[in-house]
Amino acid sequence: MNVIINGAKGRMGRILADMIEAEGTDRIAARIDRNAAPGDGCFGALPEYDGPADVVIDFSHHTATESVMTYCEARQLPVVAATTGQTEEETARIRAAAGRIPVFLSANMSIGVALLAAMAKQAASLFPDADIEIVEKHHNQKLDAPSGTALLLARRIQEARPEARFVCGRQGNGRRAPQEIGIHSLRYGSEVGTHEIIISTGLETVTLRHEAENRALFARGALAAARFLCGKDPGLYDMRDMVGEGGKD
Repeated sequence: MNVIINGAKGRMGRILADMIEAEGTDRIAARIDRNAAPGDGCFGALPEYDGPADVVIDFSHHTATESVMTYCEARQLPVVAATTGQTEEETARIRAAAGRIPVFLSANMSIGVALLAAMAKQAASLFPDADIEIVEKHHNQKLDAPSGTALLLARRIQEARPEARFVCGRQGNGRRAPQEIGIHSLRYGSEVGTHEIIISTGLETVTLRHEAENRALFARGALAAARFLCGKDPGLYDMRDMVGEGGKD
């Protein structure tokens, strides 16, 4: 599989490139980065490369959505959108592209988080009256809050509780509403990423927790997604498709 890495000089792009080179199963077709410099082996923008490729993995920034989708549509290349923080307009652009090419979109590329999301939905179904709170922790340089993963988890819970509403942070006076899903964001140090879901009935409490110990797990998931995507028909795919989870709408 020939992979174009967009955002190749960023932290995740470098990890992905090192992984591909170390394993030797796939090949880096091109490295793309807006901070490319002469002699560093990178192209400055996707349109500068028109050579052989099977898939694009985008670890750049959500603001590059338009250019990434336009390039992949023009070349009929599958794309793994591995960035987070997309606006409504950017998400709509991704969905539009998925009508023409295979697109893999997930707020978190971890297979473990896919399992956590499935368990969270099941727990919400089993405990329909329980209070549910989500606590997410990340490093102090992370820009978006709540994290895309926290929102992914909340939306999966909402599939079991359509009437639920999200409350990001808690302040002021007033009781907790029965169908709230509280989301709390902590930012400190070099924390890679921890997501915890607390389900409490008042009689018992169940806690579901996922800890990311190394960012390489996100590169691993993105590479697995790229392999999954090659040969697929146009459409919008996510972790549920890849792991074969039933019940996806």
